Amino acid sequence: MDDKRVRVRFAPSPTGGLHLGGVRTVLFNYLFAKHHGGDFILRIEDTDQTRFVPGAEEYIFNCLQWCGLQPDESAVHSGPYAPYRQSERKPLYKQYAEQLVKQGHAYYAFDTPEELDEMRVTFKTAENPSPQYNHALRQRMRNSLTLSEHEAQRLLDSNTPYVIRIKMPLDEEIRFTDMIRGEVTFNSSQADDKVLLKADGMPTYHLAVVVDDYLMKITHAFRGEEWLPSAPAHILLWKYLFGLENMPQWAHLPLILKPDGNGKLSKRDGDRLGFPVFAMDWTDPRSGEKTTGFKERGFLPEAFINMLAMLGWNDGTGQEIFTLDELLEKFNMDRVHKGGAKFDYEKAKWYNHEWIKKLPVANYQPLVKELFAEKGIEISDDVYLTKVLELVKERCTLLTDFVQQSSFFFQIPAEFDIAAVKPKWTEHKTQFFVELIRAYELMNLWQHDELEKEFKEIAAASQLKPGELMLPLRIMLVGAKFGPGVFEIAAAIGRDETIRRIKHLLALIQ
Repeated sequence: MDDKRVRVRFAPSPTGGLHLGGVRTVLFNYLFAKHHGGDFILRIEDTDQTRFVPGAEEYIFNCLQWCGLQPDESAVHSGPYAPYRQSERKPLYKQYAEQLVKQGHAYYAFDTPEELDEMRVTFKTAENPSPQYNHALRQRMRNSLTLSEHEAQRLLDSNTPYVIRIKMPLDEEIRFTDMIRGEVTFNSSQADDKVLLKADGMPTYHLAVVVDDYLMKITHAFRGEEWLPSAPAHILLWKYLFGLENMPQWAHLPLILKPDGNGKLSKRDGDRLGFPVFAMDWTDPRSGEKTTGFKERGFLPEAFINMLAMLGWNDGTGQEIFTLDELLEKFNMDRVHKGGAKFDYEKAKWYNHEWIKKLPVANYQPLVKELFAEKGIEISDDVYLTKVLELVKERCTLLTDFVQQSSFFFQIPAEFDIAAVKPKWTEHKTQFFVELIRAYELMNLWQHDELEKEFKEIAAASQLKPGELMLPLRIMLVGAKFGPGVFEIAAAIGRDETIRRIKHLLALIQ
């Protein structure tokens, strides 16, 4: 790497929710930039106005804010290379497209949509089922290469709709060094003459990405490996317009694969298998279709980022839990894998469980409080809530688990699993709990070790084993067979509530 300041960019299209793969591209860009003391730029690539979706751009910014991956420059955090939306940079691109035409590296194409459809049918063969507008077919189409100069100019002067296409050279070897894959080689004859400037004057991605990367002084460009087939056109555009010495270093990131490893992970896979593939909830304003995100499913941003970093990267030591600061320190492109990374939702949940245990409960207490409120449980005592969360956090995989794992601390259970205790219930046990109530009413010190000591002493005096009494006590306090230690629960909910619940279950049993 040379001494130039590192500048990287993430350039999403505002067409919908932010997929796992998109957020991972953000993360790798961000980690690389910050590791090298550089800048992370967010550029909105909204040149295809037919696919623009209202609210999608705001959603992208909200996702990155939740993830803690704030851009240094963007349409929201402006900088020296504004504007950061391609639609606002429209006048810039045409001059470069026209320059390519003058150089003989591009041409005007006047073909109508109907003529293009006819081309795809007419020249379709078994060997070539999807004919492309390329070096072989351009000579049979209506463009400035096949028309006379006079006729082409007449069409331009009469405002006939046209696009500008790159003129891919014949049988030229095009190569570049990828930061992940090493030397990559293409033959230009395999590539089509991609449209650079559309009939509405807007650039396509191919032209805009090259022009903007140059003007914004981007030094490294990370994108998914699905963009590899476009590399020949982009390399030639760099060569023709700005010189290859100014081209950013490229890294084509491996795909995120389905859990079975068979193909790229998609939204449909998440819907089918019941897990999120978007960072946050996204509702498509066109269809009203809602997609659940990791945030709403109960993931912590720290766990989400940690999990994403490990999809295609590791530091070589076997370490799996990383803070963002640790990732910034250790991240390098040498450890990014060439092959696709299988997404494992159970492993994603494992990361979240580890982060719930690792973080102070104060970090996520407000979120859990909101979840309780959604279930109709309003909590006013934050000190008590902290105590409860500490008691149950080892048992929670997702933030949403806290409600199920601890609601009994705030209200008497709606149901009690009497069937778990009734078959082995005896009058002797009833007498034990009557004695326990009397003892608990008289206790001076209401602490879990004192409660346990009293419980065991009465059990011994009653000639009953503590083990066969613990489950009934748990059912009395929790309503079911789960939760932290029963005496910790009793200590937390207090004397009156503990006695009330014991009496309640005794009445139900009898």
